[in-house]
Amino acid sequence: MREYLLTLCVTAAVTYLLTGPVRKFAIAAGAMPEIRERDVHREPTPRLGGIAMFGGLCAGLLVASQMSNIGEMFELSSEPRALLAGAALIWLLGVLDDKWGVDALIKLGGQMIAAGVMVWQGLTILWIPVPGVGSVALTPMQGTLLTVALVVITINAVNFVDGLDGLASGMVCIAAAAFFMYAYRMWYGYGVEAAAPATLFAVVLMGMALGFLPHNMHPARIFMGDSGSMLIGLVLAAGAISITGQVDPDLLQAATGSEKEAVKSTVPVYIPVVLLPLSIIAVPVADLVLAVVRRTWNGQSPFAADRGHLHHRLLEIGHSHSRAVLIMYFWSALIGFSAVAYSVNSASVWVVLALAMLSAVGLFILLLPRFTPRVPRWAQAVVPPRYRSKGRRSEPAEEPAGDGPSGASPEAGAAGTERSGTVARANGATAVGARGDHRVPQRSKAGTRG
Repeated sequence: MREYLLTLCVTAAVTYLLTGPVRKFAIAAGAMPEIRERDVHREPTPRLGGIAMFGGLCAGLLVASQMSNIGEMFELSSEPRALLAGAALIWLLGVLDDKWGVDALIKLGGQMIAAGVMVWQGLTILWIPVPGVGSVALTPMQGTLLTVALVVITINAVNFVDGLDGLASGMVCIAAAAFFMYAYRMWYGYGVEAAAPATLFAVVLMGMALGFLPHNMHPARIFMGDSGSMLIGLVLAAGAISITGQVDPDLLQAATGSEKEAVKSTVPVYIPVVLLPLSIIAVPVADLVLAVVRRTWNGQSPFAADRGHLHHRLLEIGHSHSRAVLIMYFWSALIGFSAVAYSVNSASVWVVLALAMLSAVGLFILLLPRFTPRVPRWAQAVVPPRYRSKGRRSEPAEEPAGDGPSGASPEAGAAGTERSGTVARANGATAVGARGDHRVPQRSKAGTRG
């Protein structure tokens, strides 16, 4: 576990440190597309965040290869090299799309080529565990087609959900955490060494998302772009393929007593990961399916962009940007970790009751778009200004957000507010109140992203 934690920290640190220089490079290179009708932000924001994430991926794999225990996997398995090769291709395609734009069909072809490269280097589905039957072996052609389909679906599911600040990176981080718990249990719980690559992939993916997330939270200073969203989608798919189609059924049989029992004990997470990564990224996949059905029904191309995604609908019913992101986080965590808990003890009634109760809580939150949570006074010093009590604010809350002083620009208003906050802080008043009423809502409304 210590080696995994070190790999996680190195990946996150490298990604975090690289994101700042990458942002400056993106601005200098002009990778700041004009605002589109479906976009939520209001000002051009640099992309190419995937460059930093790819640097974190390479650093994480390099550090892991030098570990005493994890390093042996690089000698016994070709899966890390297969992942790196496929990731490099998909990342390069994403960089070209972020800078110049790439046709949707060309991107689809590039995704299939990247998946084919991973299959060619050994990262493919060899068999499928079926309840009541056992493991069903696949022909090379069947395994290749299923692998490519899973990679393409996962990449586009993550790409489709990347519509709000911090949404895709946070949801993928949650999915990777749930997937790590499952893969780690397979390796150390059942002694299945073939699950080691998937465990490593999940750790590296968590590091990439965690390192990029501070720069991408609302208001985002940089977007990951297709170079980042397609990259993390491919890594997530690679982990699912590795632990599903590469685990030897004989090892599961030795751990559980019989092959059928082995399949039965792991099927709550196993089968959804094979067919669709539903148990881990159910929300992005649902968004993908709904988008394809909606666009096809309206006579549009499935690749045509619109404002009908789940996060857009949350904004339309009245939820704020941050609240919509947190709601998506909640449902992703609920489904992903519930699937892992069910795989550990599928006979426990407490798992079902907890799932039902948390689902009711999630539905209740969806019906309260205007509800603003308040934090106790003792905790207000450590939370963002927008969650602090109005009673502690030094300025009236009725002033229109984002307009600044009369006759001045929004930027001048924000600067003046910041100066007033500084004066208040010097007088011993609560400076956060002065900034919380104006600067944060102004940036949220005007879409200022650095």
